[in-house]
Order: sequence, then C-alpha cells, then structure tokens
Amino acid sequence: MKEQEIRPQVGWVGALHWDRRLFDSLIPLPDGTSYNAYLVRGTKKVALIDTVDPSKTEVLMKKLASVPTIDYLIVQHVEQDHSGSVPAVIERYPQIKVLSTPKAKGMIVDHLGVPEECITPVQDGETLSLGERTLEFIHAPWVHWPETMFTYLREEKILFPCDFLGSHVATTDLLSSDQRHVYSAAKRYYAEIMMPFRSAIQGHLEKLSHYEISLIAPSHGPMHDRPGFILDAYRSWVLDPPKNRVVLPYVSMHGSTWRMVEHLVGALVDRGVSVEPFDMASSDLGSLAMALVDAATVVFATPTVLAGSHPHIVTAAYLSNALQPKLRFGAVVGSYGWGGKAAEQVMGLLGTLKLEWFDPVFVRGVPTAETFAALDRLADAIRQKHEGL
Repeated sequence: MKEQEIRPQVGWVGALHWDRRLFDSLIPLPDGTSYNAYLVRGTKKVALIDTVDPSKTEVLMKKLASVPTIDYLIVQHVEQDHSGSVPAVIERYPQIKVLSTPKAKGMIVDHLGVPEECITPVQDGETLSLGERTLEFIHAPWVHWPETMFTYLREEKILFPCDFLGSHVATTDLLSSDQRHVYSAAKRYYAEIMMPFRSAIQGHLEKLSHYEISLIAPSHGPMHDRPGFILDAYRSWVLDPPKNRVVLPYVSMHGSTWRMVEHLVGALVDRGVSVEPFDMASSDLGSLAMALVDAATVVFATPTVLAGSHPHIVTAAYLSNALQPKLRFGAVVGSYGWGGKAAEQVMGLLGTLKLEWFDPVFVRGVPTAETFAALDRLADAIRQKHEGL
C-alpha cells in the first residue's frame, strides 16, 4: 500500500494491524487497530507527524522510500505505538529535527535512546512554517500521558489530535464512513484510555472549540470529515450526567449468585431501570468499560472465595475505580458458604469514587424468599436514587 493523499500535499503513511487482538497486554482489540502517521509537504520543508508501532516499522519505511527528505519529525506522544519507529526514521534522515513538547524531550531520550541534541522542544501555540503550510502545536497534557500535544494545519484546517478522538479500528477506509461502528469503537477507546482524565479532556474540548476544524486525523482509526460527530460524542461522554442505567458485573460458581442476578435484573427492568449484566468469567474488560461511561450505578455480584470476593470481581472493581467513571451509587450482592468479607473488600477497592453505597445483600447457600425480597428493596432504592439524577 502506497502513501494515500488526504488533502493536497498531505498524505497518510501509517500502517494497519488487522490481527492485533490485545493492547498493552490488557485492552482487547476486537477490530484490530491502525497506527496513523502523516506527511505534510510545504513549498520549502516536509514534516512527518508521528510514526508507527515498532512491529510495523518496515511498512512505514517502504511508504517513505520515495520521499527524499524529511525536515521535521513531530512526536506528539512517546508511547511506542506512536514513536516506536522514530529511531528508524532518524537513521534514514539523519538531518531531521525532532519536535516535541518540553516534557516529551526527556521521555524520548529515555524510551527511544534518541540523542538529546536531536530534539527541539516546541511551546504551546508555537507555529512552524513549511512554506505555504503552517503547523501550530497545541499542548494537551494527560491525553492520556503528561507529554502529549496536538498539531493543527492551519491552511487545511486539519487537526492531528494524537490519541484524542481516535478508535482502535483497522480499516482501509481512511474516513469514518460507518459512523455507527466508529462511534462504538471510539466509545470503547475513550472508556479504556481517556475516561480517567475527564477533567483534562474537558479542558481540551474547550480549547479546541476556538479552532475551525474541517478534518480530524487521529493516531488510531479512521479520520473524521464531519468533526462535529466525534466532538459531540466526547462532550456527551465527558459532560452529560449519568443515565438511568445499572452496570452489573457478576460471577457465579454454583448457581446461587446467578439466581440473585437474574432476580435483580428483572426487578430493575420492572421498575424502569436499564441494566447491563456482565459475566466476568467471559466478558472482555473493554465492554465493561464502555458500559461504565454512562451508568449511574454499579452492582457487583460475587460468590465468596477464601473469605473474599471472586478474583474476577476484584478485577472488575479495581478497573471501575481506576477508570473513574461518572458513577454515583454502588452495591454488592452475593453468596457465601461459611463466612467472609466479600462486600467490604469490593467496597474498599472503589474508595476513590466516593460512591453512595446501598446495603449489601448476601445469603449463605442458596437464595431464599427473604433474599429475593431484599433484592426487590435494593431495586426500589436504586430506582428512587435514579429519579433524582
């Protein structure tokens, strides 16, 4: 695949990774991913914005084979999927000048072994003329690392927002033609990576509202030639209050906890509350993260294992706390054989969210009529709280 033109003198030279199924040994990639790199040619200078993952360096270098000179290499983010091919680019173009935020400079040295003298920091709002093409650098810390920046091509009104506004999708369609699919993939991407930094994301959205943008060209997934689509989606995920929705991660070992889950789901639906249950023995963490974006309440349902919660529920609770969603309320239900502190353990794992907790519902052995009545009272309490959202 050759360089693909986006706009006159602006081309995509990235790589597709169709069969990658896991990112950071943690994040599921059901649709693979892409590593987007962009060439911008002026009448005097040429700039390369980002590179590709080290596993796809050869793909990038083949696309650059017919490019005799690159004057600037813009490193927007130091993670390997963006910067991993920087050493190879420098080796081919030894005269190239690497541009980054001041914070990124030391990280490039440490992570990539690039000599410090090759790197020139750029300030927030600083511009670079390529000759009839002007690049503006926009510092954007905590998307989702502290050193990130965006790049804005003024003449074409193209925003290169690095990880921001992207999606893990491998597709030959450079533009987001299937908006429904891209919306889902972008929401998953936001949930897994961006959600813990909502306050910073809010600031970046406000900052970008002062720019006229005709095309958004992120570092992963297709580009957006209808920028309002993805910007409005992010505003909703970041700013809207949580919805009348319960996320219910569960594990059942011998059926008791499942019977409680089944009853609680029905009780909530009967009361007009939307529920998304996740069997954590088989569900992927990305799906759970997506559901947490909009939910008002999380209910963990767990059997007791060695006096504590099932390990899969521990993972779900830890993830929920780390992602910092807009949750307001929480509960823990489940079963035990002889005793334990599963509820206390789960609640302790979500300490930074400062949730309002409902009384736990636990039963020794199999659930009884009294257990189901307690679950009905829990459903009533959740509905009442959701009415006040």
